[in-house]
Amino acid sequence: MSLTVLIILITVGVSLAAWQRPHLLDALIYWPPAVARGEWWRLLSHGFIHADGAHLLFNMVTFYFFGRVMERVLVPHIGVAGFVLFYLAGIVLAMLPTHWRHRRDAGYRSLGASGAVSAVLFAYILLQPWSMLLVFIVPVPAIVFAVAYLGYSVWADRRAADNVNHGAHLAGAAWGVGFMLLLEPALLPRFFSELLSPMG
Repeated sequence: MSLTVLIILITVGVSLAAWQRPHLLDALIYWPPAVARGEWWRLLSHGFIHADGAHLLFNMVTFYFFGRVMERVLVPHIGVAGFVLFYLAGIVLAMLPTHWRHRRDAGYRSLGASGAVSAVLFAYILLQPWSMLLVFIVPVPAIVFAVAYLGYSVWADRRAADNVNHGAHLAGAAWGVGFMLLLEPALLPRFFSELLSPMG
């Protein structure tokens, strides 16, 4: 079984359990006052629970398609533990800017694996900027999707009109790209070379 599928199964299992047991969801969700009193695990555990089936399905389907690719790319270089830590770090690091912003907001809560999934997705886009992604069954070049996704996330984060943590999407994307460049700095000139030769 691939690591990607294993992570998906764990996430689905924990999410289902949390829906059945509200006290479990309350114990795992990111909530600033709880983190402030020492419940630091919430910076990680929130990534294994989701708001509803659509939220869970979107994150896990996205992770399934791009996680398997990045698993094949990364495991030979950083090992099994390295890939798992890359994903888990995506959950935590994507939440840190949100934590700083909302650390005194007792009414704020956040959940979902979007930060880690964004990290995996954008690590893939760095490698294959002109590959085609199916977005609502419409084929879109990965780099075009990335620009639109980041632009929308910045706009939506400033507008703050929904219950989605768009800041985590941005921070997760930054972690995915930053990690890949730390691992192999030569990816940056390769990326720009790929951008200039879409048919290459």
